Amino acid sequence: MKRMRNVKIVATLGPASEDYETIRALHEAGADVFRLNMSHGSHDEIAKKHAIIRQVEKDTGSSIAILADLQGPKLRVGVFANEDGEMLEDGAKFRLDLDTADGDNARVCLPHPEIFAALEPGKTLLVNDGKIRLQVEDCGPDFADCVVIAGGVISNRKGVNVPDVELPLAALSEKDRADLEFTAKLGVDWMALSFVQRPADVEEARALVKGRAAILSKIEKPNAVERFDAILAASDGIMVARGDLGVELPVQAVPPIQKRLVRKCRYAGKPVIVATQMLESMIESPMPTRAEVSDVATAIYEGADAVMLSAESAAGSYPIEAVTTMDRVAAEVELDPTYTQIIEASRQANRGSIADGIVAAAREIAETTNIKAICCFTQSGTTALLVSRERPRVPIIALTPLHGTARRLALSWGCNCVITPAMERFKGAVVSAAKAALEGGFGTVEDQIVVTAGVPFNVTGTTNILRVAPCDERLIFATDPE
Repeated sequence: MKRMRNVKIVATLGPASEDYETIRALHEAGADVFRLNMSHGSHDEIAKKHAIIRQVEKDTGSSIAILADLQGPKLRVGVFANEDGEMLEDGAKFRLDLDTADGDNARVCLPHPEIFAALEPGKTLLVNDGKIRLQVEDCGPDFADCVVIAGGVISNRKGVNVPDVELPLAALSEKDRADLEFTAKLGVDWMALSFVQRPADVEEARALVKGRAAILSKIEKPNAVERFDAILAASDGIMVARGDLGVELPVQAVPPIQKRLVRKCRYAGKPVIVATQMLESMIESPMPTRAEVSDVATAIYEGADAVMLSAESAAGSYPIEAVTTMDRVAAEVELDPTYTQIIEASRQANRGSIADGIVAAAREIAETTNIKAICCFTQSGTTALLVSRERPRVPIIALTPLHGTARRLALSWGCNCVITPAMERFKGAVVSAAKAALEGGFGTVEDQIVVTAGVPFNVTGTTNILRVAPCDERLIFATDPE
């Protein structure tokens, strides 16, 4: 399905979007990737959604990526004797401990000894998305005595964040390991890791995935920001999870961090998703706020590969309208001449290999002549990712014989994925590319395309050839006879 934009849209599925008709409507409205949130739903429910997406893919002839988002370890307080919770006043004393007795206005259980092991006096604890802020005055292996810096109502099982401490926790809980194996067998294309603190977390997941899905690291902890370069190197893609970042870091620090991380991902040629609260008001309203539209536009101007909807499409009253809005904002931004100027001004040359030179040359040729598309043959997706990194002004047609590669590339900026037979000769590849450009509506028989590939074919990482070719198959044979 040809889109009128390059940035991709990720839509989370949930109670508001779990039947065939809605999922197909979301895809037709603009969703390129569907996110399965493993924090919600049984394996049977996840499998049902997966099957529906694959049916929509078959019925529409599209390549659709499926992203399984692992929950990660959840840190929560226990329960209170008062079901409505307790009001914590500024300046009050409050204890967290391992005692499983119901809490009151003086204490509550925090059933995570690993937190107490890492705490020190002066450190901060955040409860309920940062609405309550506690500062540790004294602590031991089974308690933390705190003073309330910012008060509020604390109630049953509210989440706890520890922003300035590296916790001795693995990114994968036992539930995550079970979910990872289940979704990998199911056949998801991307696996998103929560609670990433170090590159070792990514490497652990990769060993368990065993090549069955690409690994996407969610950046939601200060430690992940500090170690971002190493985490990026270990990952196949990145999600800038601004919700948790905005809890654990000063909110004013998040926009600059977002810009830096997006640029680093672009330079590395790895897809990056900007996520959280993008059109949050559309959970209950058919229209977004102007600020939300501006927020989505900003991520697109930065050159993000994808923007994501969470509750808007999973549990909101207007899931299709939310996707449609995001699609329209993206199309409008990409028509703006300022968008092209920003993208090209922020492009960083990465010329370390023959493949880098080939894709850079393809973009230069396409932008200085009347070329209608860059067609790249790719086995693993590497060539298409390199072309996508260049952010060319013309469409990218990624041709591959592998459905898995096409689906993973559905997350990458500008990639229009086409399944093609395996090639043995470059001439056949050129003919196949010309047909794809014509059938996809990217050009006419009077137009030309740029074709890139690696020879020998079907070998990963061999991008080494470039050709300008006509879309008219007869001219290909006339100028290059057998």
